[in-house]
Amino acid sequence: MSDPKKLFIKTYGCQMNVYDSERMAEAMGAEGYVTTEVQEEADMVLLNTCHIREKASEKLYSDLGRLRALKLEKPNLKVGVAGCVAQAEGAEILRRSSVVDLVVGPQAYHRLPQMVAAGGRLVDTDFPVEDKFSVLPARKVTRGPAAFLTVQEGCDKFCAFCVVPYTRGAEVSRPVARLLDEARGLVAQGVREITLLGQNVNAYHGEGPDGAWGLARLVRELALVEGLERLRYTTSHPNDMEDDLIAAHGDLPQLMPYLHLPVQSGSDRILKAMNRKHTADAYLRLVDRIRAARPDILLSSDFIVGFPGETDADFAATMDLIRTVGFGMAFSFKYSARPGTPAAEKDPVPAEVADARLQELQSLVTAQQRAAQEAMVGREVSVLYEKPGRLPGQMVGKSDHLHAVHVQDEAGRIGQLVRVRVSGSSSNSLAAVPVSAAH
Repeated sequence: MSDPKKLFIKTYGCQMNVYDSERMAEAMGAEGYVTTEVQEEADMVLLNTCHIREKASEKLYSDLGRLRALKLEKPNLKVGVAGCVAQAEGAEILRRSSVVDLVVGPQAYHRLPQMVAAGGRLVDTDFPVEDKFSVLPARKVTRGPAAFLTVQEGCDKFCAFCVVPYTRGAEVSRPVARLLDEARGLVAQGVREITLLGQNVNAYHGEGPDGAWGLARLVRELALVEGLERLRYTTSHPNDMEDDLIAAHGDLPQLMPYLHLPVQSGSDRILKAMNRKHTADAYLRLVDRIRAARPDILLSSDFIVGFPGETDADFAATMDLIRTVGFGMAFSFKYSARPGTPAAEKDPVPAEVADARLQELQSLVTAQQRAAQEAMVGREVSVLYEKPGRLPGQMVGKSDHLHAVHVQDEAGRIGQLVRVRVSGSSSNSLAAVPVSAAH
């Protein structure tokens, strides 16, 4: 019997790309491929790209350049480009890089095995009529007791800075029955925490047995799955944060007290230019309602500084919003023009101004994150053990609030949900010791 072919996947960007990479690995696994962490021993290299941030294409072509020597050494090596850069650039990737054999968009990757079997240099960036999830093989858990589950794809919001509506397409929600089946299958394989994914996840409107279901109803049904201890969801839009979903945070112990709720700016003028369709005040009132339902919730957000037209006063309004909310975590970026988006046609803020603003904002959010972590010291939290730590007898997992926690627990094992007392805080993680028996 011949050795199986080996597949190496490099994943750029968001959690949805992590999920997509796992599904592509499963699709190729059905064709006899096994995954490898060593690129040099692969028979196929797949680069699953992200187009959200600056210089995404340049990063791709740099990686492809480094693959040239391996391709010369192994002429039969297949090289594929998947994801949002593949969707945006299509056949241009084949033109620019002779090492690439396959280009496949995020809605067509279920057809990857057929593309490989067909041979030649191929591009598939269509938005197929068939549901890719119904074609893909059954899930196989490879990342331990926590798993991602894509429930919704695409976005209809058309923020002025964002390429997602163009690369991922219009909003599409998966049927309830298929999601429940997939979740139960994951739990049967030992998964205890599921994060529901979507470009605009709280706009979920999947077909249920009695009409369309919203995200809140889906979450409530998933909370009934025996053995599923924790639920999260990301990424949300403030305009789709409806009353029943807010209430679910107070009602369901399985729904973790962490919410990523991007605002992007604290200036109404900039929010309007971004086409966000909400105001800073509306966002703050929404935060108040969420905290009323779940007082211990930790909020994170996204911020863009240096958006075209942003003045010192606009930036000051963003800083004021950050101080008012008090985020436990935040992701901040300097604006970068994405070709084809409305904002790309506008004059940018001078780079040195944007750089200075980003540094000032990151200093503030870092201080807030540090304060949130230090406030956890002495408190009891639950941690789901996901892997062994670097030290003997140490386990690493995530807390209810999504903090990385290193627990000194000689008896710990992967998949345990353990009550611990936080004993210390470092820059990006907490230290803790068990305070009760695992269950």
